[in-house]
Amino acid sequence: MEIHIDLTGTRGHRDAIYRQLRAAILAGRIRPGEALPPTRELAQRLAVSRTTVSAAYDRLTAEGFLAGRVGAGTFVTASPAEHPSPAPDGAGVRPLPEWDAVPPPPAPFAPAPEFDFRPGVPDLSRFPFDTWRRLVTQRLRAGQADLMTYGDPQGHAALRAEIARHVGVSRDVRASAAQVVVTAGAQQTTDLVARVLLRAGDLAAVEDPGYPPPRLVLGARGVRVAPVPVDESGIVVDAIPAGTRLVYVTPSHQYPLGLSMSLDRRLELLDWAERTDAVLVEDDYDTEFRYTGRPLEPLHSLDSRGRVVYVGSFSKVLSPALRLGFLIAPPSLVPALVKARYLTDWHAPNVEQAALAAFMAEGGFARHVRRMRKVYRARHEILTRSLAAFGDFLTPLPSSAGLHLSAVAASDCGPLVHAARRRGVRLYSLGDFGVGERRHGLVFGYGAVATERIEPGLARLRALADEGAA
Repeated sequence: MEIHIDLTGTRGHRDAIYRQLRAAILAGRIRPGEALPPTRELAQRLAVSRTTVSAAYDRLTAEGFLAGRVGAGTFVTASPAEHPSPAPDGAGVRPLPEWDAVPPPPAPFAPAPEFDFRPGVPDLSRFPFDTWRRLVTQRLRAGQADLMTYGDPQGHAALRAEIARHVGVSRDVRASAAQVVVTAGAQQTTDLVARVLLRAGDLAAVEDPGYPPPRLVLGARGVRVAPVPVDESGIVVDAIPAGTRLVYVTPSHQYPLGLSMSLDRRLELLDWAERTDAVLVEDDYDTEFRYTGRPLEPLHSLDSRGRVVYVGSFSKVLSPALRLGFLIAPPSLVPALVKARYLTDWHAPNVEQAALAAFMAEGGFARHVRRMRKVYRARHEILTRSLAAFGDFLTPLPSSAGLHLSAVAASDCGPLVHAARRRGVRLYSLGDFGVGERRHGLVFGYGAVATERIEPGLARLRALADEGAA
C-alpha cells in the first residue's frame, strides 16, 4: 500500500501527517485491516524525525483509527462510517444573536511592536520575578497541599484581608475582608453584578467614550446598554436614561479621556443612584499611580447608602497574566455575588492568591508600587512634553494618574493609527472607544514602552502625520 503525504509548505509536520492519514482513512483510501508503514520507515521517507511520526500515530490510535499489534505493526481499525466527517462551516447550533455583536478577542501581538503605546499594559520587564518565584515555590511544597484543592469562591482569606487593608490605606475605602470578593478583574465583576441584579431587557449605562469590555459583557447578557456622554466633570448624570438599573463608571481616571470626576458630580451621581434604586460599578483600575495632587475620594468612600460596588485589579500594577482582581460590595450583595462566582468558575487560582497575599503582607507590593510610580511619572512627563511638538494637531487632555494619556485632534486619526501600526508604532484612536458621537484623537499608553523609546516613537508618529499618512 502506497501512502501519499505532502509536507510541502507545512510547519507542524506532526499535525499535517495526522490530518492527511485521518483524511485518507475517512475517504476509504486506507481500508480497515490495512497496515501502516513502520514509524521509522515513514519518517525516513518524509525526512522527519521518528518522534514526529510516532506522535501522529499515537493520536490516531487514541481516537480509535489505529491499533498496534505487538510484533505485527500498526493497523487501521475504523471504517469511515464510524468516524463521520466534521460538519461543514456554517452548519450546526447557532449562538444567541447577542453574540454576533461581540467582536473576537484581540490577537496576541507577535512580534511585539517596535514602539508599544498600547494603553492599560504595565512594564512587565520590571515584574518582581525573583520574589514571585520564591513565594509561589514556597506554596507548592507538600506542607501547602491544602492550596491544591477547591478553594473559597469568595477568595483566599489572607488575600481578602490584605486587599481590605491596602485599599483602606491607599484609597480611603473603608471595608472589611467580608466585603471583598476576589475576581479575575473588571469584566468578571461586571458579569457577576449583572447576574445578581439585572434581567435580560434591563437597562444599564456606560460612559461614552469608555472602556468597551463591560459594555460588551452587559450586551451579551441581553441587557440594553445606553452610552452616556462625558464632559470635563465626568459622566453627565442628567443624560442617564430613566429606568437605568446599573451605571459603570471610571471616576478617578476616566477611561480613555484621563479626566477625574469632580466632587460635585460624584455627589450628584450618588444622589441619583439612591433616588432611582440603581447600583454604581466604580472601576478604580490604575489610580495607584498618581503623580500630582491628592486623589479625590472614590465614590465608595462617599457612599453612605450601599449603592457602590468598588472594583480593583492587579493587572495594571503587576501583570494581566495573573488574572486577579477584586470587588468590594455592600454586605447585602456579597452572598449573591459569592454564589454567582461559585456557579461560573468557582474560584481564582489558590496558589497565586496565597502568593499575592504574602507579597502584600511582606511589603513587596507597596514597594513595587512606589518603584513603578517613579518610572511611570517620568514617562508621563516625557510624553506630555513631547506631545507639545505636534502643535495644533494634537492637544493633550489633563491627566495626573494611570498608564495612559489622551490627546484630542481636529480630524479623524484612524488613518494615522493604521499607518503607524504598519511602521511599528502601536497606539489607538480615541474614536475606538466611542459608541455614539466619536471623538477625534489618540490614546497613548506609556506602561509597555520603555522610557528611552517614547521620544523616538513620537518622532516617527509625527513624521507620518506630517506626510499626511492615510
